[in-house]
Amino acid sequence: MKLHYYPETDSVYIERADEKAVDSREVASGIVSDIGAGGRVVGVDDDHARDRVDLSKLEADGIPYPAEPIGH
Repeated sequence: MKLHYYPETDSVYIERADEKAVDSREVASGIVSDIGAGGRVVGVDDDHARDRVDLSKLEADGIPYPAEPIGH
């Protein structure tokens, strides 16, 4: 998973998978989910992020490291 910040749009993009999006859906005002060919969410874009969250603080809590395989 990768987190990208784009200052020109003040947007935060959470890349959940290294997969090309084939569809996008606005799930709330300014929040867009990118959907991959298999139907799963591959990324989420949050436009005007500073209006919604404090970007000066990023925390990761409870993430197993090294990553443990998860059964599907």
